[in-house]
Amino acid sequence: MSNRTTVTEFFLLGFSDVREQQILHFLMFLVIYLAALVGNLLIIIVVALDQHLHTPMFFFLGNLSFLDLCYISVTIPKSMADSLTNNRLISFSGCVTQVFLIVTFAVAELAFLTVMAYDRYTAICHPLHYRVTMNRGACAQMAAASWISSMICSVLHTANTFRLHFCGSNVIAQFFCDIPQLLKLSCSDIHANVIVMIALGSLVDVVCFVLIIVSYFHIFSTVMRIPSEQGRYKAFSTCIPHLVVFCLFISTASFTYMRPRSMSSKSLDLMAAVFYCVVPPLMNPIIYSLRNKEIKSSLWKMIGRIFFPQKNKFLTLNS
Repeated sequence: MSNRTTVTEFFLLGFSDVREQQILHFLMFLVIYLAALVGNLLIIIVVALDQHLHTPMFFFLGNLSFLDLCYISVTIPKSMADSLTNNRLISFSGCVTQVFLIVTFAVAELAFLTVMAYDRYTAICHPLHYRVTMNRGACAQMAAASWISSMICSVLHTANTFRLHFCGSNVIAQFFCDIPQLLKLSCSDIHANVIVMIALGSLVDVVCFVLIIVSYFHIFSTVMRIPSEQGRYKAFSTCIPHLVVFCLFISTASFTYMRPRSMSSKSLDLMAAVFYCVVPPLMNPIIYSLRNKEIKSSLWKMIGRIFFPQKNKFLTLNS
């Protein structure tokens, strides 16, 4: 395979060559994927159907759940199929598509976490101006900007990666097509690629990180002035999990894409990939939504209407 035109497929090394471990990996990923699928779908359905949840916070939560659903679906189903069938080949075009989608959803994840921090900042620090600032038009523009900017960033990363020539080994030491792993397979000069990847990644990370830290600095300053202990607890319980997930996501993604090549190892790469590709879509429904009283209340009402329609009809007539 002397140049790009001769490359027709890549081989995903995955987690193990041992058949028993491959089956175990399949079962673990199946449980994780089903949990993420059910959690995020429930949130999307509840937010869409309940008129009381048509507020900026839940609008962004619904977008985040849809994003997480797409994000985890890019890597996990393919990895499960590879483990079950022991066929870990992926076509060149499939690899291009996977890289594009992964970068799109990863950057969009950062963007939406940043927008959600600004939403909480406005709600807690400027509650009287919240409805005016976070009106429907503003929310739609923020969501559109998050998706469009992530796609532009993904186009740049994908085009920059697959303009290279690939030769020699076609084995990717990962369970999906990952840009740092692809760069190792290239026989072209990757110096410019590394610079673009680090520069663009640093720009996105720094902008999102600074905006979130500034938002939370003002949030915590305001919360500490709340006289009610219950009010402080409610504010902290909403904000701290968001900050923890953001730090976990940005640290592992930055480690993967911006660390020196000398720090690369298969086990570290796989662990980091799981933390930024698998954990956020699984944990976000639990942290952001299923702990939320309004989401839980709407969810129980929806379940009641589905499984106990006569009881709900009776309660409605009596009320």
